[in-house]
Amino acid sequence: MAYKAALRVWRGDAGEGTLADYQVEVNDGEVVLDVLHRLQATQASDLAIRWNCKAGKCGSCSMEINGRPRLACMTRMSVFAPDEVLTITPMRTFPVIRDLVTDVSFNYAKAREIPSFTPDPSVGLGEFRMQQVDVNRSQEFRKCIECYLCQNTCHVIRDHQENERAFAGPRFLMRVAELEMHPCDTADRREIAQDDFGLGYCNITKCCTEVCPEHIKITDNALIPMKERVAGRKYDPVVWLGSKITRRKPTDTPKIPPRP
Repeated sequence: MAYKAALRVWRGDAGEGTLADYQVEVNDGEVVLDVLHRLQATQASDLAIRWNCKAGKCGSCSMEINGRPRLACMTRMSVFAPDEVLTITPMRTFPVIRDLVTDVSFNYAKAREIPSFTPDPSVGLGEFRMQQVDVNRSQEFRKCIECYLCQNTCHVIRDHQENERAFAGPRFLMRVAELEMHPCDTADRREIAQDDFGLGYCNITKCCTEVCPEHIKITDNALIPMKERVAGRKYDPVVWLGSKITRRKPTDTPKIPPRP
């Protein structure tokens, strides 16, 4: 049954903007992105929206609907009451380019900082072997569609922009954790997770997990295990001493002066 929905949509650019009120027709089975497309077609042809697949797999149509970070293409209008006003705004954490489109280049910059997969060079192609539990772990993390809703909702940078340089955010800490826990990766990423990517800033509120459209357990399966690995390396005295010994280079051995 069709009805008229009341929408309040953010209109503006990097300078300033405001919420504009619209009445838009809604049909059975439609999602928020359908309604925004109808708004473009009938009343606001210059409305800027980022979208691509309309199937919840590209992560492009991220925005905030009634204050909650969501994908517009996966948010059904049926979850809202017909008389409910929908307030649709861009992701708050990232700078606005125009209307509902934000500048998410921060995320691509963070992605480039992560050291790539580092396999053992002595193992040839086709010779790697993994347990199924390790395969399942990697597959869960790789379901990420990089919608950046977790990045947007994480209060460490949402409420404190000064942390952007020191904190990679849950999406990329999850990537670091994926590589650290990969049985075929030889690099030790515990130190950079803490020192370079700001794992210590995360206080496991699980807000990132709550908004993930792929239902990845970011906090429980990536961030908390990574914190445990970092704590084991940093605060276990036996592990700490062992790491200092194994990391010492031959050139670090003090030279004994010749006898006179």
